[in-house]
Amino acid sequence: MTLKAFLRASAIGAAALSSTAAMADDHRLDLSGETVEWIIPFSETGGSARWATFYAPLLSQALPGTPTVVVTFMPGAGSTTGANHFQRLKYEDGTTLFGSSGSTQFPYLLDDPRVRYEYSDWNVVLASGTGGVAYLPPALAEAYAADPTALNDEDFIYGAQSATGLDLVPLLAWEMLGLNVEPVFGIEGRGDGRLMFERGEANIDYQTSSSYLSGVAPLVEAGTATPWFSFGALDDDGNIVRDPTFPDMPSFKEVCEANPNCETSGTTWDAWKAFFIAGFPAQKMVFLPNGASEDAIATFTEAFAAIKDRPDYAEISETALGLYPQLTGAGAKRAMADATVVPEEASDFVKTWLQESYGIVLE
Repeated sequence: MTLKAFLRASAIGAAALSSTAAMADDHRLDLSGETVEWIIPFSETGGSARWATFYAPLLSQALPGTPTVVVTFMPGAGSTTGANHFQRLKYEDGTTLFGSSGSTQFPYLLDDPRVRYEYSDWNVVLASGTGGVAYLPPALAEAYAADPTALNDEDFIYGAQSATGLDLVPLLAWEMLGLNVEPVFGIEGRGDGRLMFERGEANIDYQTSSSYLSGVAPLVEAGTATPWFSFGALDDDGNIVRDPTFPDMPSFKEVCEANPNCETSGTTWDAWKAFFIAGFPAQKMVFLPNGASEDAIATFTEAFAAIKDRPDYAEISETALGLYPQLTGAGAKRAMADATVVPEEASDFVKTWLQESYGIVLE
């Protein structure tokens, strides 16, 4: 582990040890009459937008004083624009939140020069796991099902935000499967990639679970898209297993094992798995800014915990988010550690791959 990674992990661990002290304090914020701004560094069309807009009204009800919670979208530069903006903010009164995603975490992990933010400065109050589903036009899906090498000569077009963001996971997966996928970079949210697929401008895509459930499932029902695989989930021992939201779909590991071009061991696999873990099981997190008081952290932590304790939460969250852990307190801090630290060897491999595949040099 590099010194930088060690310092990140140490800061996160120290925060986890002190988290219970705040929960014991009786003092909480009174947010009556306030408006809480929740910054999402993407467009209104993707999974982060759906995640935040699902939680926003529930958070309003759970916070003391029932403030209005407004989701503000701030896309740009693979989400680093919004994250850099949040880094510059100092805690004032508990009326500003930030929603991070894998596309925010990956540039940080890769030492992207656009990054001006430091996760250990922020205060996590919720960590949400999620999944991802890759899908194809029906004819291509049928051809691949009959022969995993049938599409090796196919030219694929994929709408992408950034190779150094969460798109890294599907792009590397498709290369491991021997596919020729040309990304069209510059979209502002994964929902824009889905729209490219719908318009016939792209012939391969993936969506996070929430966006798949709401935006792609209707295409599957209409017969214009066919699910291919989910990236999977982790069991208690850290093994990749089928995604609990899509138990009938093979995981990427299963698809890789069945494809003669792909291997589930070695450097490439280890790098893919490391970034998959950082990007999906702890993909989305909610933060208060640098300098937040223990009272503020406790207030928002308890509000998200109260949402999870609602008797109707399982019912309303399954169709919106899927079946994934929603963590608060020490659990959220552990998830943050998983999402913001990867082995140095994996980071080095991916940096080399990005340079060789896309001409991206991170300095």
